[in-house]
Amino acid sequence: MPSSPHAASFDDELTPPFTIVRPQLAATPVVFCSPHSGRIYPRSFLASSRLDALALRKSEDCYVDELLQPVAISGAPMIAARFPRAFIDVNREPFELDPELFNEPLPSYANTQSVRVVGGLGTIARIVSDGEEIYREKIALTEALARIDRLYKPFHSALAGLLEEARRRCGVAILIDCHSMPSSSIGQPAAARPDFVLGDRFGASCDGKLTRYLKEQLASAGYEVHLNRPYAGGFITEHYGRPVRGCHALQIEINRALYLDETTLRRSSGFVSLQQDLAKVLGRLVAALPDLFRGRAAAAE
Repeated sequence: MPSSPHAASFDDELTPPFTIVRPQLAATPVVFCSPHSGRIYPRSFLASSRLDALALRKSEDCYVDELLQPVAISGAPMIAARFPRAFIDVNREPFELDPELFNEPLPSYANTQSVRVVGGLGTIARIVSDGEEIYREKIALTEALARIDRLYKPFHSALAGLLEEARRRCGVAILIDCHSMPSSSIGQPAAARPDFVLGDRFGASCDGKLTRYLKEQLASAGYEVHLNRPYAGGFITEHYGRPVRGCHALQIEINRALYLDETTLRRSSGFVSLQQDLAKVLGRLVAALPDLFRGRAAAAE
C-alpha cells in the first residue's frame, strides 16, 4: 500500500457538505455514517487559525470513510462529511457553543455548560484533540451560526432522511456511526487501548443483539474489542438511537494504530488488511440483520 495519504484540500467550496455512497441494491436497514473524516479545510478558516494544517488534522478521523467504502458500495449507504471536525462538529448538539470562543454574548438557547463545551470541544471547537487552541482571536457569532445553517443542519437532515428511508423500507433502521481513536492518551502507556470500542450508550441506543454480534465477529477476526469504555457513543448515537421507535444506533471507534501513522497521518501498511477485514465483518453484519431484527420490525410499524 502506498504510504502517501490523500492530502487534505484547502478550498472554501463545501457544497455539498457531505457525500453519500449508495449501493445499487440497498434492501437493508443499515446506514453507515462517518461524521469526522472530512478533510476540506476552508482557506478562511486556516487564515484565522494559529495552527498549521497538520495540527488541525489531528482532530480528524482520518480515512474512516475510505475504510468503509467497500462495504458501503456493496451493502449499505454511507454518509460522510466533507468538512473537518475542527471547523464544525456534527457529533454535537447544534448549539453547544463555548462562551470563551466568541466576541459577543451567546443566545439563550445555546448550551454553554455541557461537558464537551467545558472541555473546548463544542459544536464549534475551541481546541484540537490534543488541547491546542485553534483560533488566533475570538470569532463572530454570525460565523458560527452560518456554519450550523450551511453544514450542520443539511448533514443531519440527510442522515435523518436515510434512516427514515431504511425504517420505512425494512421496518427498522440501524445506524453504524464510525470513528477512529488515538492509540493512547495522556497518562496511558503506548498501545493501551483496544483495537475497537463499541458504544451503545450502555444498552440504551440499540438492541444488545446488535452489539454482541458485532463484538463477536470482530473478536473472531482477531481483534480486541471493548464495550462503552472509554467511548459509549456521542450525540449522534444518543440522538438517533431510539430502539422503541425502530431506530438503533451503534458507535464504532477504530484504533488508529491499526492503519495510520499517527504522527504524519499517512496510511500505514495495515490499511488494506483492515479495510478488507471491515468489509467482511460489516458485510456479515448487514447480511445477519434481517434475522436479528425480524421480530422487532413488525413491532416498530
